[in-house]
Amino acid sequence: MLAMMASALVTITETTYVGQLGTAPLAGMALVFPFVMLQQMLSAGSMGGGISSAVARALGARREDLVQSLALHAGVIGLVMGLLFTLLFGVFRMELLQAIGGSGEALHQASLFAVVAFSGSVSIWLTNAFSSIMRGSGNMKTPSMVLLTVSLFQVVLGGSLGLGWGPMPRLGMVGVALGQVIAFTGGAIFLGLYLHSPASRVRLVFKGPLRWVGFHDILIVGAISSISSIQTVLTILILTRLVSQFGTEALAGYGIGTRLEFLLIPITFAIGVACVPMVGVALGAGLVQRARQVAWTGGALAAIIIGAVGALVAAYPNAWSRMFSDSVAVQTFARSYFEWVGPWYGLFGFGLCLYFASQGSGKVLGPVLAGTIRLAMVGLGGVWMLRTGAGAADMFALVGVAMGVYGVATGLAMYWTSWGSRTD
Repeated sequence: MLAMMASALVTITETTYVGQLGTAPLAGMALVFPFVMLQQMLSAGSMGGGISSAVARALGARREDLVQSLALHAGVIGLVMGLLFTLLFGVFRMELLQAIGGSGEALHQASLFAVVAFSGSVSIWLTNAFSSIMRGSGNMKTPSMVLLTVSLFQVVLGGSLGLGWGPMPRLGMVGVALGQVIAFTGGAIFLGLYLHSPASRVRLVFKGPLRWVGFHDILIVGAISSISSIQTVLTILILTRLVSQFGTEALAGYGIGTRLEFLLIPITFAIGVACVPMVGVALGAGLVQRARQVAWTGGALAAIIIGAVGALVAAYPNAWSRMFSDSVAVQTFARSYFEWVGPWYGLFGFGLCLYFASQGSGKVLGPVLAGTIRLAMVGLGGVWMLRTGAGAADMFALVGVAMGVYGVATGLAMYWTSWGSRTD
């Protein structure tokens, strides 16, 4: 959790840097940030969860030969997906940013950040793939320490290159993005070398044939889980497009609000990612009751922590928004967001943690369908509200209710889904 919180604090710090560059860069960050988080959620949460789940279930079943093969297949998936993201945003970034309402100087600033940030996609995907292999084996310490170090370097490099600290040039959005690329490249190299060394419980050996069964064990969870991550970010993209109709200040204020939401996701992920190997190993050994107890305990813990944060920002919204902008108009929109959405954060954290825990069981369809309900509520409801003349506050109220529905639906889905007949 400490490592994930450090990664999340990088998000806050980068927003502070961008806020010092002006309102247009801040609005541009709101445009590109959902795509940045989509990559992070897919690589660490969805595909990463599939990797950890496959490794944990293989270890629980004492399939040592399969475990080593899964490490190689996980590395290949990370490499291919990283190259795909680099190609996608290298060629189509302008079209993607314009599709969600980007225009003028905000679009230009978003494009500057995207072209640099996604040039390092391979490093991000490999860092998260290698970390997930270790977590699946129960090694939380090494990837956590690496992520802490990556976060520290990202903060220092982003500020130095973005704002021109000391002798460094002031590169603006390009510098902030470059700090991310350099930090994750170092993380990927270190983790790859560690996995290749005798110190690792699961070895990454670059030999042996690639087989479909290796990809299948990872993708059976990772691919379906990716739908949930896409749904989460698509929800943000739809709202970004709708909120952009209210002007640059509204978009910047909304961006400050969603920054906190994306801060809470890594904290929930920290709890959920601890559940994945525990659930996977337990089910691999046929201990169904223990696996479900782990999931419910993790969900309750996430609800308490995230719910407390939501209640705090709902009561004192300006304490957060003033960190990123001095504009009264921007702070007003951010305050409205927190007042309507903050009270629902607890249920959102509960549902999201159960989604991660379900990855360990290999059965994530129910939580994915819960995400579909949330997406439909926000997408269809948001368009209808905009056509009927609703304001930004009405949009934010819809976001909060949809979060609550998602949490309840995910809990019901896991309750009704059988994880097996054997018990402790």
